[in-house]
Amino acid sequence: MKLYTSNKGVFPDDWKIVKLGSLCDLQNGYAFKSTDYVDSSNTLSCRMSNIRPDGEFDLDYHPKFLPDPYADKYQQFLLKDNDVIIAMTDMATEPKILGVPTVVSTKGRNVLLNQRVGKLVIKDKDSIFFPYLKRVLGTNRAKQHYLRFAGGGVQINLSKEDLLSLEIPLPPLEEQRRIAAILDKADGVRRKRKEAIRLTEELLRSTFLEMFGDPVTNPKGWEVIDLGKISQIQGGLQVTPARKELPLEVPYLRVANVYRDKLLLDEIKNIRVTSSELERINMKAGDILIVEGHGNKEEIGRSSVWDGSIENCVHQNHLIRVRLDPDKAEPIYISAYLNSAGGRCQLTKFGKTTSGLNTISTSNVKATKVLCPPIEMQKRYLDFQRKLTEAKNASVEHLEQSENLFNSLLQRAFRGEL
Repeated sequence: MKLYTSNKGVFPDDWKIVKLGSLCDLQNGYAFKSTDYVDSSNTLSCRMSNIRPDGEFDLDYHPKFLPDPYADKYQQFLLKDNDVIIAMTDMATEPKILGVPTVVSTKGRNVLLNQRVGKLVIKDKDSIFFPYLKRVLGTNRAKQHYLRFAGGGVQINLSKEDLLSLEIPLPPLEEQRRIAAILDKADGVRRKRKEAIRLTEELLRSTFLEMFGDPVTNPKGWEVIDLGKISQIQGGLQVTPARKELPLEVPYLRVANVYRDKLLLDEIKNIRVTSSELERINMKAGDILIVEGHGNKEEIGRSSVWDGSIENCVHQNHLIRVRLDPDKAEPIYISAYLNSAGGRCQLTKFGKTTSGLNTISTSNVKATKVLCPPIEMQKRYLDFQRKLTEAKNASVEHLEQSENLFNSLLQRAFRGEL
């Protein structure tokens, strides 16, 4: 097999490097107003949130309904089964769906394309096999290309020209089919691992409800108390250039490290502090960290428990620390409550929006009402959570192995090495 070299790498000589715009066109969606929405209908707005990070289409995720006559009124924006859509906006700090293509499934309903979601229209189906294109658009190189358009803002907003400017490797159609089949098989293994993790997490949530009841209606009549009455609540440190002259350099946690009942510690940054700041903000194992500010309103208030795995670690001002009275409450239980419907509805309601950033305050966290079952019962939940976490960690390890295999195949595939 002969190879040739381009500025994108080394490829077989029957491959081309082409711009996405030479293969596809893009139709933008319509800017429906909030006043257009109704309580229920057979016509839904297709928004960015319906594109899930794994590339799946979920029309029932926070559905927004439109009047049924809109299907005729805006028929040029009506989507069909197997149409291909792509997200044109995402958070600059945590991009999850930007440029991710997905296939529409209407399930017999009218689905209208909303703004900031684009419909990819393939110009020549004899030139590109969509499952192959979907894999190319899911590569890290494609994501990095789109991140260039962030411009330093909270959000990345791609134009039609930005999105179609991506250059991709284009092998012959039969080779596209072969590559897509190999990657689909490897992805199937990866998805099974993810499903095992999802089922473990679902078991933990159902056990929480079985033990403590509905966190919104409190059918078991547990004591309701302000979180501030059973804990010390502390804001974090603002990251500014002025800190470069301070004497101590220590690791700190950011919003990107804290998810719902999960910490991601693969990227930890450092900050310079004073000794008094370190003493005041230094975290202890069992502290609960709550997201104070986020571009997505649904993500403010998400929380996880600090595991103490990094010494002398502090947190930035977009995280709020909760240190519980150990005689009154267990951190794992309280964090689970805050991440349940009972906690989320309160914290979301507290949220204020400034310059595109949704925030809550330490006062809001103190005023958040939590259900307090007997401490012995909370400890039983903790024991169950620990056992389930061990099983989940084993599944996560297997997932990492399948992810590594998939990513290796992905890189080789688009270099013509499969």
